[in-house]
Amino acid sequence: MGLPFLGETISYLKPYSATTLGQYMEQHIARYGKIYKSNLFGGPAIVSADAGLNRFILQNEGKLFECSYPRSIGGILGKWSMLVLVGDMHRDMRVISLNFLSHGRLRTHLLKEVEKHTLLVLSSWKQNSTFSAQDEAKKFTFNLMAKHIMSLDPGDLETEQLKKEYVTFMKGVVSAPLNFPGTAYWKALKVYIYIYACSRCTILNFIEGKMEERVKRMKEGNESLEEDDLLNWVLKHSNLSTEQILDLILSLLFAGHETSSVAIALAIYFLPSCPRAIQQLREEHVEIARAKKEAGEVELTWDDYKRMEFTHCVVNETLRLGNVVRFLHRKALKDVRYKGYDIPCGWKVLPHNNNNNGGRTTGTSCPTTTTTTTHNFMPFGGGSRLCAGSELAKLEMAVFIHHLILNFQWDLADHIDHPHAYPFVDFPKGLPITVQRRI
Repeated sequence: MGLPFLGETISYLKPYSATTLGQYMEQHIARYGKIYKSNLFGGPAIVSADAGLNRFILQNEGKLFECSYPRSIGGILGKWSMLVLVGDMHRDMRVISLNFLSHGRLRTHLLKEVEKHTLLVLSSWKQNSTFSAQDEAKKFTFNLMAKHIMSLDPGDLETEQLKKEYVTFMKGVVSAPLNFPGTAYWKALKVYIYIYACSRCTILNFIEGKMEERVKRMKEGNESLEEDDLLNWVLKHSNLSTEQILDLILSLLFAGHETSSVAIALAIYFLPSCPRAIQQLREEHVEIARAKKEAGEVELTWDDYKRMEFTHCVVNETLRLGNVVRFLHRKALKDVRYKGYDIPCGWKVLPHNNNNNGGRTTGTSCPTTTTTTTHNFMPFGGGSRLCAGSELAKLEMAVFIHHLILNFQWDLADHIDHPHAYPFVDFPKGLPITVQRRI
């Protein structure tokens, strides 16, 4: 069960190749099976790499199990963050997010913005240049979320300042699971925790300033039609307190930026090793572009997006192979028995994403079939906590791939820069690529 208090937490969180389960999980599964007990994050825990149990846990949210992230996560993201909220408050916050990211808004508003920000990023790529694909993906998703949430324009001074603070803040989110008071890790982290906290305060002060400006303009009747963003939506359609709005916006900025940028970077990483998939993608998107040209259209439409059938397969296969979200934090609300396994009330339960079936891969798998038909494929979680932005994330990936495939060829500039889980998926060297424009 590991060291006192810390248990096996250090080993569990040790970085490993994102296309595997990692040494810790592989060794424990080989020894104990896909469901076993341990001591993690300061207490007894059940770890599950069993798809059936994981689905059972997610489908029984609020009945048998409850979200239970370490306090340090709540300290960084905020006590009103959707990630740590449970019960009615989580439901209310999620409804706000779902309404803002509704199917109608995806079709009429968000698709246009996604394409605009995609083209903005790709237009800066120079012939035969080498750069970090991960940084470009993060630039794309951050600018997109900043626009959706607070109508911030890419390249503006305030947007760049917010991005700088956000990068520092994210380091705090990554280190938060190891923030155990009294341990050597905690002592080493104390200085950095102060820096992360300062960045969080700076970000929240920025958001609050935007709120005050917006409320003032609303009272004066001077609203801008361009400010059709989440901040306006929340101010008009909810009774949330200032603190709740701040934590909601910060948590959505985090959720909408981190996971989508990683998924796009993973697609860029996997595709060069599968020429057949690239060729099939190109055929699909050239046909869409040809049809649009004949119709005299320029911007992508929702019908175009729905026609990207093979692209949707690539998106799903990327999410399966890369396992963007490694595991979830839950706890048992009562004694639970599942197929002969006993889960005691109060114990932490960690459903571990096993989408790649524990198989090692170097990215050579070709995404030629869809994976959405299996109940074991849950890249966005499930149950009442299914990711509110799942459809937006898939839209972002598909549109980015559309313009990437049409306009560029690329090669990995560093063939040993593979994705690692820290536990957040990241490329140690930033995934450098060299690009050539298609003629």
